[in-house]
Amino acid sequence: MIRLSVSRAGGREVDARADEFFAVFDRAPKALEAALSIERSAGGRAWPDGVEVKIRIGIHGGRPTLTDAGYVGLAVHTVARICSVAHGGQILLSAATRNAVGRARLAGIRFRSLGSHRLRGLREAQTLFQVEAADLPTRFPPLRALAASSGETGV
Repeated sequence: MIRLSVSRAGGREVDARADEFFAVFDRAPKALEAALSIERSAGGRAWPDGVEVKIRIGIHGGRPTLTDAGYVGLAVHTVARICSVAHGGQILLSAATRNAVGRARLAGIRFRSLGSHRLRGLREAQTLFQVEAADLPTRFPPLRALAASSGETGV
C-alpha cells in the first residue's frame, strides 16, 4: 500500500525496515500526494481482527548527500524527527515543505500551523504544519516535541 502510493506519485523508496519507510521525491507536491494516498488507503482498508492501522507521516525538503549507505545529512535527520513527533493518522510538514508546495497544493487540502517546535537533536526549532482534508482525521493530541513557542492557527 505504501510502496504503491509512493510509486504512483513518482517517488522512490530509499529504505524500509520494521515499521519505518523512507522515500524521496523530486517535488514537494508529489510527496504530499503520496502521503494523502497512504493515509486514505490505510483508513479505508478493512484490517484483520478489526485492528485500526494509523500511519504517521513527516515531510521535509532538503539536499541530503547520497552515499553507498543511502541518504545522509541534516534533512534526513529533520524529517525523521518531524515524523517522530506526529501521531498515527497525522501528516506533518516543515515550513520549508509547506512553502515548496505553494500553489500546487491539492484541492480541498489546508495546512494548519502547529507553531514552532524544538525537535530532539536539532539546534533550530521547526515550524510545523498539519495537513487537513475533509476525509482525514484532524484532531490529535499535542505533538511530542521538546517545546512549542507558539499556538495553532489556520492557514
